Amino acid sequence: MVLYKRPRLLDFTKTPQYLQFNKYVLTGYRPVSTAPECLGSLFYMHNELGNIYTHGVPFFLFLVLLPFSIPWMEVDSVWIGVVHYLACLCPTVGSVVYHVFMNHVGGEHVYDTLLSLDMFGVCLVNTLGALPIIHITLLCYPTIRQTALLAYILLSAYSIYCATTAHTNILRLQAFLWQAVFRFSLFLFRVFGSGAGSPDSLRLFVIMDSLAVMGGLVNVIQIPERFIPGLFDNWGNSHQIMHIMVICSIIYLHWGTLEDLAWIKTYQCPTE
Repeated sequence: MVLYKRPRLLDFTKTPQYLQFNKYVLTGYRPVSTAPECLGSLFYMHNELGNIYTHGVPFFLFLVLLPFSIPWMEVDSVWIGVVHYLACLCPTVGSVVYHVFMNHVGGEHVYDTLLSLDMFGVCLVNTLGALPIIHITLLCYPTIRQTALLAYILLSAYSIYCATTAHTNILRLQAFLWQAVFRFSLFLFRVFGSGAGSPDSLRLFVIMDSLAVMGGLVNVIQIPERFIPGLFDNWGNSHQIMHIMVICSIIYLHWGTLEDLAWIKTYQCPTE
């Protein structure tokens, strides 16, 4: 039994030009649709279905399960738990909305708005996800910590502007570069300086960023569909691989933050 009558899908050359961003995905494009029709596309096969569900399913799992894994009663600063929880949800929300409604009848203007929302969510996970890391790394340096938090927020605002106004995947990837450099400097401070934080969390955070960078590169290079155009139209293409790597990156962010929260309970800053 078909839950929703599928419209006639389009080939790459028949879809609107603003949706022609991956020339190696040849078939399965939804026609321009109303909002209810876009929602109806959740129930039939097309080349965006995998993109929707690879972030949609994790969103609901994170929404329900993550609060139970955060030790709220043991966190001295509740904002750390709240910010971390929102960070884990942000990229999946914007992504799902973008992929569901990207073929809306509003045309290119609506598409650009949805893409900006998607990029905003990615920037937020970088911003909100890093705030607990900054707080814990510079725990014993309150003045420097406040300055670093403010600097990172300002840097993130610039990255958000760049990411939401960029017109290519390469420029969008570059928009996240400065945030990554800032986080990497914190990791170095933990290794070679006097930064606080669990030794185990550092490894998890490095894996987190590595997965995110690799996912972005896969999406930009457009592999594996580049090598066999048409074979990965519905499943297994670069964007879906990036989605899965982003989810894995968020999981490592969560594990790393939990390690730091467990570690900080027994840590005392050295006295001079």
